[in-house]
Amino acid sequence: MHLSRLSLSHFRSHKQVSLEVDARPVALFGPNGAGKTNLIEAVSLFSPGRGLRRAAASDMARRPEALGWKVSGVLDGPDGAHEVDFLSEGGAAQVVRIDDKPASQVATGKIARAVWLVPAMDRLWIEGAEGRRRFLDRLALSFFPDHAQAALDYEKSMRERNRLLKDQVRDGHWYLALEAQMGRSGAVLHANRLRTLARLARAQEGAQTAFPVAELTLTQGEGEMPADEAALVGALAESRGRDLQAGRSLVGPHRADMLGVFAAKGVPASDCSTGEQKALLISLILANARALAEDEGAPPLVLLDEVAAHLDAGRRAALYDEISALGAQAWMTGTGPELFAELGARAQRIEVRDEAGVSAVVPL
Repeated sequence: MHLSRLSLSHFRSHKQVSLEVDARPVALFGPNGAGKTNLIEAVSLFSPGRGLRRAAASDMARRPEALGWKVSGVLDGPDGAHEVDFLSEGGAAQVVRIDDKPASQVATGKIARAVWLVPAMDRLWIEGAEGRRRFLDRLALSFFPDHAQAALDYEKSMRERNRLLKDQVRDGHWYLALEAQMGRSGAVLHANRLRTLARLARAQEGAQTAFPVAELTLTQGEGEMPADEAALVGALAESRGRDLQAGRSLVGPHRADMLGVFAAKGVPASDCSTGEQKALLISLILANARALAEDEGAPPLVLLDEVAAHLDAGRRAALYDEISALGAQAWMTGTGPELFAELGARAQRIEVRDEAGVSAVVPL
């Protein structure tokens, strides 16, 4: 699975870009602020979800024109090539077209998978539970495209239930339909998360890698997560009294947390050194990619923003060896070409420059 063509029009800092690439890794280098991350953000749109920045369509338009934007590409996968377009006009919601037919962002999951690592994730093990949930949900979405719709349904129902709670509505009949929907979608979320952790564990077993294994568990804060739809609906009904006092829902998958342990040392990831935390994170991304390659018959797109700058030469070489062995088209960014020296001829190199406020992309 790889992009063979990528075109951008008025997307972020890029006015016009047209790239033709092959299935090898793509090394993007240039100074900070030149537009490297904007390029891989465009690539991230080719998978289900909201992209690596989770940005609104209006935020992706090039300034100051704000004319709207378009990202197009040809995605070559196990079932052939697909032309995919993403566009937004005048700040309107994003429109997706696959093979010239209207589609949803979720539908991209049927033809593409992508995993990514960006600097903001470096705090994964020490930030709040919300960040780890979001990270886990991104992993789950790579395996289960229906995860996105379940998350949307759950969040919508929970917002409406929370509104009732804040308004101190005590008539139970107002809650029944909302709690039923939260039960259905919440059970899907919880099951997908557990299946994702199990799949990652299998992908890490026996893997010959320079990156340490992370053992992951899913916790529910104060109590246990109800195991199925009926149990979650019952727990929500039982919790209404406490929820009314708090003004929000206190039970459900939105309260879950993902905890990690450095397996070889038995040390919680939150207590590891900064370098160990980064290595554990990379290990998970590689395991995710390895598992998808096994399940789908082709590796996913791999997006690694500024990852090389945080690794010594030995770990960089190990990372590049793993990506090459996986056969993935990895889009990687760095400030200079020397950060990708260990890749040799295994990668294609593209320089990204800032020319008077416009990003220029120069294949080498």
